[in-house]
Amino acid sequence: MPLTFTLFDILFLSSVTIIWLMIIYQLILTLFGYRYRQQLERSFWNIENFPEKYPSVSILIPARNEEVVIRNTLKKVRSLDYPGDKLEILVINDGSTDRTGEIIESIAQEDKRVRHIQLPAAEVGRGKSHALNFGLKQSTHDLIAVYDADNNPEPNSLKLLIINLISEPSLGAVIGKFRTLNRKRNILTRFINIETLSFQWILQAGRFRAFRVAILPGTNCVIRKSVLEKCGGWDEDAITEDAELSVRIYQNGWKIKFVPTAVTWEQEPEKWSTWIRQRTRWVRGNNYVIKKYFRQAFRLGNRYLFLEFIYSFILYYLFLIAIVLSHFFFILCGLDIISVNVPGPYTAVWISAFILYLLEVSLVLSYEREDNIFNFFLTVLMYFTYCQMWIYVVFRGFFLDLFQKNVGVWDKTERVPQAPLS
Repeated sequence: MPLTFTLFDILFLSSVTIIWLMIIYQLILTLFGYRYRQQLERSFWNIENFPEKYPSVSILIPARNEEVVIRNTLKKVRSLDYPGDKLEILVINDGSTDRTGEIIESIAQEDKRVRHIQLPAAEVGRGKSHALNFGLKQSTHDLIAVYDADNNPEPNSLKLLIINLISEPSLGAVIGKFRTLNRKRNILTRFINIETLSFQWILQAGRFRAFRVAILPGTNCVIRKSVLEKCGGWDEDAITEDAELSVRIYQNGWKIKFVPTAVTWEQEPEKWSTWIRQRTRWVRGNNYVIKKYFRQAFRLGNRYLFLEFIYSFILYYLFLIAIVLSHFFFILCGLDIISVNVPGPYTAVWISAFILYLLEVSLVLSYEREDNIFNFFLTVLMYFTYCQMWIYVVFRGFFLDLFQKNVGVWDKTERVPQAPLS
């Protein structure tokens, strides 16, 4: 006879409740993301007829050992469809030991808009945030754009970001969409492509349409210099400096807008080991933000930002525990080691959750015309493989936070030679 315990019943019901609260919240965001996409189609900016003069922009590109990609990135940034005399391109070289500096210097000699800024020897290796803060001090314009060293921004991306920013005085920053440049390289990059599209069209678009809240990515964004200065620049202790800065922008009374029509393409990890390191850093970065603002959570000012804070807390803590408990009950009940005496159509509940997941991701893929049968089967496979890997990553992040305080500040994605977008 299997053993039964009332505690098991309570834990089981709690896990099902938490999981379904998250599923319903994500469904709501999916619907709002769909509405936002419809809104964008109806009110698409006509760039050519924009009446305002385009303002000057300082583009910051932090770089450390980026010889594989920096030439392509500078080629794309220099080719942006933006008045040439309105741009300065600051490449902040953080102690590169490869040919990064040589490549930047040669391009700077050809194009006076490009400035090769080398960090002093005593300041190298402190991470992306420090490089950005150093570059910010060297910038001369009132708007600051940020691109990672592996980015291939589309020609109109900067214009679209600038138009949206200067059209709404309440905005402190605008962010674009990032796409996976190497999405066809292997199954991992295909998974990442589906994941990043889902994240942006469900979470970013959905919460912006519903709550007017968006979270900065680490690239393809434009921020008012005055906002950065009032916020004190980037937090150099933060692992995910973009998410942390987003909180301070809202705290200071500004908003952030998601502009998915402004697109950049970037490299994503092609090895599972690289992916695990990258996502572990994200988890630890999220832990840092939660710890930093936990006591201030009820005083964040923006009630929707508070909701996002609670969502992150539930996602990385309660939801994780609920998923682990769900797997625990599934395995042990299947082996007839324990039983749950709570009646309910739980098989139908699980199937419903799985179908919702497939429908939401398929809808998102249709936005990018990637809703083909191959991606559908990949989406199914992701549910049982890639999505479950996040459990390991989150626990790994917690473990490292407890026992390894130091974080490799430039533990970035391994670069590989890549053909740029034509």
